[in-house]
Amino acid sequence: MNPRVALVHDWLTGYRGGEKVLAALCGLYPAAEIFTLVYVPGSCGPVIESRPIHTSFLQKLPNSQTQYRRYLPLFPLAIERLELSGFDLVISTSHAVAKGCRPAPGAVHISYVHTPMRYVWDQFDAYFGPGRAGLPTRAAAHLVAPALRRWDVRSTRRIGALIANSQFVSQRCARVWGRGADAVVYPPVETERFVPASDWSGEERSERGYALIVSALVPYKRIDLAVRAFSRAGRRLVVAGGGPELSKLSNLAGPTVQVLGPVSDEQLLRLQQRAAFFVLPGEEDFGIAPLEAQSCGRPVLALGRGGALETVRAAGPDATGVFFDEPTEEALLAALPAIDRLARQSDPAATRAWAERFSSARFGPELSAQLERLRARLAPTGSRAP
Repeated sequence: MNPRVALVHDWLTGYRGGEKVLAALCGLYPAAEIFTLVYVPGSCGPVIESRPIHTSFLQKLPNSQTQYRRYLPLFPLAIERLELSGFDLVISTSHAVAKGCRPAPGAVHISYVHTPMRYVWDQFDAYFGPGRAGLPTRAAAHLVAPALRRWDVRSTRRIGALIANSQFVSQRCARVWGRGADAVVYPPVETERFVPASDWSGEERSERGYALIVSALVPYKRIDLAVRAFSRAGRRLVVAGGGPELSKLSNLAGPTVQVLGPVSDEQLLRLQQRAAFFVLPGEEDFGIAPLEAQSCGRPVLALGRGGALETVRAAGPDATGVFFDEPTEEALLAALPAIDRLARQSDPAATRAWAERFSSARFGPELSAQLERLRARLAPTGSRAP
């Protein structure tokens, strides 16, 4: 018999990498229902929004659809209260608390993990350090963080199996939770849509001097580092994306740095195709946008940590990027001559060929095979919540 499937996601307020994984799961399980903390209608695409979407009690709290992060201390309670009885298979996609849901006794729970809850672990200072939040918020964060860390570790016992989105995240899970992933499946990259520009006019070639960042504008991404560095150097940088740091970054930007905010799909493709190179200034768990740039034949300047070590090839004749070693303006600026050379000399076709290893076409079959393997392993006893 086909299992009744629930898909649990942290929140549905936009369409980024995590939502692309959720959309792929919707394709694998056409009758699945979706459960989430907060949902903003119209924000996450027709595939996801065609499904029944059930929200937590946070949905009814004041300003929860725009300021849901303020309710962080309530996240564990809200995710545990989602009503999952009657579902045989629960698949959570989690970068915060979704993996802490409570499936029915005997149900199989498999979690696709983008990262352990970064707010309370290795990115705590990026969100709540000096200059990142007001004194009352910082004080509150320090008070609740220990309890959230304990819950984060304890709730992993309710997961039958873990799939990580990179080897880096699997290692982080092992370090933080004492439990590594049972499998690694890289997220989907739309290489069929992100293709090199088919033709260039002389005007377009003259414009292809900008560096590009496409990102959610949140503290741990360290977009501020790149904005300050490119402003200081008088180099062109275009930043596309929305998030709570948008106003701050706009104020930081010098005359050569343009902070666009959210852009359309068509604008995004054009920006990727016509950039000289892409910039990844922070430590990423995986990083889909840099691979979209490589799929367009454009190289990447990246901090040499985290998922970038798996998604950017920075050595050899077919290098697709350049690493800088430390998250500082000086280190980034010192790497600019090397990425400038690579942008002039690299073969767009070879750069794209590397990116195609991470294509959407690969993702569905790979994820499906791992889910079936893990489900078969767990089926005799299920995953019983303590």
